[in-house]
Amino acid sequence: MDKLLDILESIKPGVDYKNCKTLIDDHYLDSLSILSLIAEVEDSFDVVIPTVEIVPNNFNSIDAMYDLIKRLQEE
Repeated sequence: MDKLLDILESIKPGVDYKNCKTLIDDHYLDSLSILSLIAEVEDSFDVVIPTVEIVPNNFNSIDAMYDLIKRLQEE
């Protein structure tokens, strides 16, 4: 999870990623941030995030993102 936190901090610093559960809903992450995040996550975690998985529920919190990454790694 630390690697994911580092990626998020590099894309948009200063957000309380550990506690925020509304990163998309409250516009902490915009569409460009999400695209950058997806590219970094795919490279760093050796996964491919399908388009159908790019929904707010999977990106609203660091926990949701980490769960998505773990699920994709298991497939």
